[in-house]
Amino acid sequence: MSSTEGELLIDDVNGVRVLSLNRPHRLNAFTADAYFGLAQALGEAALDDAVSVVLIKGEGRAYCAGVDLFALGESTGDYFSRGIKAVVLALATFPKPIVAAVHGAIVGFGATMLLHVDIVLTADDAKWRFPFTELGTAPEAGSSFMLQKIVGERRAAELLLTSRWISGSEAAELGLATDAAPADQVHQMGQLVAEKLTSLHGPALVGAKALLRRGWAQEIADAIDRETQAAGEISRAIGGSGFAWEKK
Repeated sequence: MSSTEGELLIDDVNGVRVLSLNRPHRLNAFTADAYFGLAQALGEAALDDAVSVVLIKGEGRAYCAGVDLFALGESTGDYFSRGIKAVVLALATFPKPIVAAVHGAIVGFGATMLLHVDIVLTADDAKWRFPFTELGTAPEAGSSFMLQKIVGERRAAELLLTSRWISGSEAAELGLATDAAPADQVHQMGQLVAEKLTSLHGPALVGAKALLRRGWAQEIADAIDRETQAAGEISRAIGGSGFAWEKK
């Protein structure tokens, strides 16, 4: 399977389905259609017996700067909310290994989506951020559940409450990423790791992942619903019209 144009590039390389976010002029920020497109691509990869592993990366100067503010202004909060829930649940229920190789800006959804990825390789000079308190909204994408599972309750609280920037190197130290590498090597490393996984027994990979993530999908879905409700309440409290995405 191959697609060389559009907001998501799709290519198969040595048993690896490579999904490349492709809006470099907007630092790969998501439109609502891009959310649904990624969810669909993941669904197709899950059902394709020729695909053993998925690798996600971004084109251009950044991995992903979150939601596209201009696109948000032209759409509705509900459409974006449904799109983000679709892609997060597609990630959370994906049965095969997912590897991500990320660089540049990793902000908002760019960071929260990686909480649902199995192996994350980051450029050491990447800039990560969970910016929700500064934006005046709630955590998203199930991050209120997943972040504390990955980095612990106190560090999750610090990252979410302060909205501070962290480097790729610190992200690896905290466990947000599996490893950090120079920016000019991270995509190649991601491909190598993904190809190594394809050399192993597929049913064993699927079984190990299912055991590791048993029960998480429902917890994530519940967290998304709580986050959406909280974002609406926060928006109304600070004078918005009440939908979750207004302050982004």
